[in-house]
Amino acid sequence: MHDLYYKGRIHTRVNHVKTGYNTKRAVKLGTEKHPLTLVVTSEEKKLELAAVVEDNELFADITVDSSADEDILELTGILNKPKTTTFEKTPNRNDPCFCGSGKKYKKCCG
Repeated sequence: MHDLYYKGRIHTRVNHVKTGYNTKRAVKLGTEKHPLTLVVTSEEKKLELAAVVEDNELFADITVDSSADEDILELTGILNKPKTTTFEKTPNRNDPCFCGSGKKYKKCCG
């Protein structure tokens, strides 16, 4: 260390290494490198899932096994992602209250 760095001061090189570009992130599920693994019980279901996978531009390894239980959780998890909830903006102090009382927000619900 150089004597310009005081006791307790964060070294700029260490800080840069901790906050840099992440090259070790996980591979996204459903890509060519990491395809979905789906197990179905019939050939008809395999064709249906293959069409769904192709429509959504995903990659999957679909196996047919009549003795095993059907496992398509990875596909349903990707297709049914939760949407971000957005809330209405709270009114300003002098706006009319949203409860319908006719009073200002600051005198009613604020």
